[in-house]
Amino acid sequence: MRLKTCLLLTCCALVGVIGIIESGATDVFLEATRPDFQKIPVGVIGIQNAGGPEWLGGRLEEVLKSDIRRSLVFTLVDVPGLGFKDVGTVPNPAFKQAAENGASVLVWGKAGLKAGDKDADISMDGFVYDGGSNEVVGGKRYVGSSSVVRLMAHRFADELVFRYTGEPGIARSKIAYVSEQGPARELFVMDYDGYEPRQLTADGFLNLMPRWSPDRRFLVFTAYRNRNTQDIDMIELATGKRWTLVSLGGLNITPALSPDGNFLAFASSYEGNSELYRLDTRTKALQRMTTHASGDLSPSWAPSGRELAFASDRSGGPQIFLMSADGSNIRRLTFDGDYNAAPAWSPRGNWIAYVCRTPKKEYKLCLITPDGQKKVQLTAGPGVDDSPSWSPDGRHLVFSSTADGKSQIYMINADGKDLERITFTGVHNSAPAWSPAS
Repeated sequence: MRLKTCLLLTCCALVGVIGIIESGATDVFLEATRPDFQKIPVGVIGIQNAGGPEWLGGRLEEVLKSDIRRSLVFTLVDVPGLGFKDVGTVPNPAFKQAAENGASVLVWGKAGLKAGDKDADISMDGFVYDGGSNEVVGGKRYVGSSSVVRLMAHRFADELVFRYTGEPGIARSKIAYVSEQGPARELFVMDYDGYEPRQLTADGFLNLMPRWSPDRRFLVFTAYRNRNTQDIDMIELATGKRWTLVSLGGLNITPALSPDGNFLAFASSYEGNSELYRLDTRTKALQRMTTHASGDLSPSWAPSGRELAFASDRSGGPQIFLMSADGSNIRRLTFDGDYNAAPAWSPRGNWIAYVCRTPKKEYKLCLITPDGQKKVQLTAGPGVDDSPSWSPDGRHLVFSSTADGKSQIYMINADGKDLERITFTGVHNSAPAWSPAS
C-alpha cells in the first residue's frame, strides 16, 4: 500500500496536479542567507542609437538594466547630468564626479546598423568605466541580426559580472520547463528572464521533469509513450535529435545527470518498488542504489558529485535523505513534519531547497543546510509552490506556483526577496529546470 501511495503521488505531481506529502514544519524561519559582499553601485548612462531601428537603444538599455539588477552583484544608481555627450573611451571629469557621487562603475554603449553590411546586421559597442582606477576598463563589440539583440545585452551583462567577480553571469542561462499544449505536456526552453520560449517536443502526450546536462547541450526527461510506459529520454537542443536512455518496465522518473555527466540517477519501479538507480552513461552499466520497502525518488546531485539528496517515505511521510554517490551511507536530513519532498542541491553546495508543508498546511519552498543545522522558509503567500531549481550562481531559484491560479513559473532570490513571475501564458507551466552557465 505504501508503494502504491508513493507512486500515485509521484504520477500526480508529474502531470501538474501537485501531490505533495504533507509536513508540519515547526522550525522554519522567515530568513535567508545574505550576500557576503557589498553590491557594487553601477550607473547606466544608456545605449545610444547610432542609426539603428527606433527601438534599438531603448530595448538594449532595458535588458541590460534588468540583467544588472538580477545579478545581485550590482545595484543600479542614477547618474543625473551625464549624457552621451559626456561619454567616450577616455575618462573625463564628469566620470570622476559621478564616481564621487556614488557610482563606482559607469556603463554605456552605442548600437546601430553595421556599416556596409548588406544583411543589415546590428552592432553594439559596450563600455565600462571603473571609478576606482579612473579608467575605461572594458570595451566590447557585439554583432548579429535583430533577432539576437537581447542576447547582445545579456552577453554584456555577463561580462560585467565576470569582470568584477571572476564568476560567469546568469543572463545567458536558460530555463527548461513543461507547458500544457491541449491535452499534452511538452518541453520548452526560454531565456532566464522568461523571453523567447521555444518548443522542443511535440509528442501529443506527456514529456515531463526536464533536467540539463552539464554542458547545456542536452535535456533528460520522462517521456510517456502511453499511460503504461514511461521512459527516460535525452534530447539535443541544437538539432532536436532524441534517444532513449532508460526503458525498464514500470515507472522511470525523476532523472538527474551527475555534475560530470558520467552518471544518470533516476527512480524506477521495474523491480516492483520505487527505488533509485544509477546508470553509467559511458558503459551503460546499471546499479541499484536503494533497497527498501518504501518509495525512493527525486535524486539531486551535490555539486561535488560525491553525494545525492533524495525523497523517501521510509520514515513514514516522505522526508529528505542524503547518501553517497554509490548508494552507501544513507541518512535522514529533514525531521520537521511528515512531508518534505523534491530536493534540489544548490550549485554552491551550501543549501538544499525542497518543498515543505508549513504548520498552516501550505506547500512552500524551504531551504536546509546539508548538515541539517539551519532551516529557512523561502516562500510565503497563496498557492502551491513546487519544483525548485537553482540558478547557476546559487543566488536565485526558479519554481512553479499556483499563486495566480494556474501553475506558472517564478523566480526568487535565495534570500526570499524579489519574487518575479516569468511566464504569462494562459496555459499550465511547471517543472522548471535552470541550466548551467554558458
